[in-house]
Amino acid sequence: MNAEILCLGELLIDFVSIDADRSLADSSGFDKAPGGAPANVAAGLAKLGRRAGFIGKVGTDPFGDYLTQVLQDAGIDVRGMSADAEARTTLSFVANRSSGVRDCMFYRNPGADMLLAPEELSEEAFRSAKAFHFGSISLGCEPVRSATMQALEWAKKYGLLVSYDPNLRLSLWDDEERAKKEIRAGFKSADIVKISEEEMAFVTGFESFEESASYILGQGPKLVLITKGEDGCFYTDGSRSGHIGGHRMPVVETTGAGDAFVAGLLAKLLERHDQAGRFELAADETTVGAIRFANAAGALAVTKIGAIPAMPTQADVLRLLEGEGAQ
Repeated sequence: MNAEILCLGELLIDFVSIDADRSLADSSGFDKAPGGAPANVAAGLAKLGRRAGFIGKVGTDPFGDYLTQVLQDAGIDVRGMSADAEARTTLSFVANRSSGVRDCMFYRNPGADMLLAPEELSEEAFRSAKAFHFGSISLGCEPVRSATMQALEWAKKYGLLVSYDPNLRLSLWDDEERAKKEIRAGFKSADIVKISEEEMAFVTGFESFEESASYILGQGPKLVLITKGEDGCFYTDGSRSGHIGGHRMPVVETTGAGDAFVAGLLAKLLERHDQAGRFELAADETTVGAIRFANAAGALAVTKIGAIPAMPTQADVLRLLEGEGAQ
């Protein structure tokens, strides 16, 4: 069965420190967890009952085999994946702080995800899909940048909804100004943008939610969401704006929270598409309900170790919302 939403980008292993409030250097050990933002979104969508496909590259090594199996076990279409015999699967080491700030270091020099090439993509997958999601990490180097641009060209050609999460990781860029330029360029291809409060000032140059969102909307997107961690999120379509409060959860690890938010939002937008035959992005009552659902999905993702294992089910999200009296 063909995927209705395609996610392109990095698939890696997060080694998460078993010690709270210790630096990477001082950590006594690490738990292995599958991750990578676009792969997390695909896993979140699959967990919510949608047909998701992942496009990316791993190494022909035990970690690559493990990650491929994880996605297959999650019910994700992996026909868009390829393997590289020369580069290793990317690894990331993460140490969490009680403040919510993370220490993160990547091992990719180069990582296999960086070597995904345009000719390894299938146009046919885009012909039958409804939506496409990508992040900014795949815009940072060649040939994966060209592969991402090819995917965006096909997404536009076949009328797919395009979702974009800048997911800023400055350590993966060789120059901050280039990072800004490439990340901002991604806005022009997107219909929906999700960006975090921590990222927005660097990327947009503005400190307020309203000014940052207005800048992004000016590049072409129709709906902008700015996540604020445990304080919820801000949303706007340019005409209607609002804030949705957060959920106080016992925080174990925050790596996949933003990705769970994106998956929750896209799942609800696809659900509406099923009924209406088209995507609606105006911030009306139904869209705000979808954002509220996404907000709860993101909150639940912080309660477990590892991004992919932490993705919630629809029942999990509804239970949280109903327990807090949401409509």
